[in-house]
Amino acid sequence: MIPARGKSFFCSWSGGKDSCLALYCAIQAGAVPRALLTMLTRDGARSRSHGLPVSVLNHQALALKIPLVVRESSWDDYEQNFTEIIHRFRKEGMVYGVFGDIDLEDHFQWVERVCSAVGIRACEPLWKRPRRELMEKFFNAGFSATIIAVKEGVLDRGFLGRTLDRDLVRDLEKAGIDASGEEGEYHTVVTNGPIFRREIPLEQGKSTLRGGYSFLEISVASTL
Repeated sequence: MIPARGKSFFCSWSGGKDSCLALYCAIQAGAVPRALLTMLTRDGARSRSHGLPVSVLNHQALALKIPLVVRESSWDDYEQNFTEIIHRFRKEGMVYGVFGDIDLEDHFQWVERVCSAVGIRACEPLWKRPRRELMEKFFNAGFSATIIAVKEGVLDRGFLGRTLDRDLVRDLEKAGIDASGEEGEYHTVVTNGPIFRREIPLEQGKSTLRGGYSFLEISVASTL
C-alpha cells in the first residue's frame, strides 16, 4: 500500500536502502513527505537500527528537504516512545506512515498494531515484492549506498565500506547471503539518488563491534 496522492506522511527512516526506496515510492505516487522519523540510542549519539551518527542523518534530511524527527530510546521503552511521536504526527495531520519492510511478518504486524492504535495507516510500498526486483529498482533509480554494518559470523568485515552495486550483489550471493539483507545480514547508508538535492560525501574510519555487528565508523566529509 502507498499513501494516497496529495496526502501527507512520515517515513520511518533508518537511513538505509529499504527505507529510502519506500520513501521514493511514496513520493513517486504523489504523496507528501512531512517527516523522517529515526529512533536513536539512549545517549542520542546514533540511530538505533543502523548505528548512523546523527550528523549523517541530519545531512540526509537536508539533502532530501524533509525534516528529521528523532527520539532517544532503549529497546525497553522503544514502543512507548515511538507511539508518542506518531501520535503527535497524527495530531499534526499526518494520516499515513511509510515503512521499508519487505517480508518479515513479525515487524509488519508490529507496525500495523502500533500505527492503528493512534489512527495512522501503515503503508509498506515494498511489501512482498521479490527481493532481487527491489534491488534492481534501487539501482535503476540511480541511488548510491554504502555498506556500514555486517552481522558477525554471517558476513565478512571485508564488505564494510563497499558500494552497493550489482557486482557487490553477486559477491553477497556467492557468500550465501540474500542480496537484500532483509534478515539483518548487513545495513547500508544512502548517500545520493533522485530525491536527493546533493550527494553526501562520507569519510570512513575504523570498524567497531557492537551488539553482534561490526559497524563502520563514518562521518560527513568536511568538504560539504
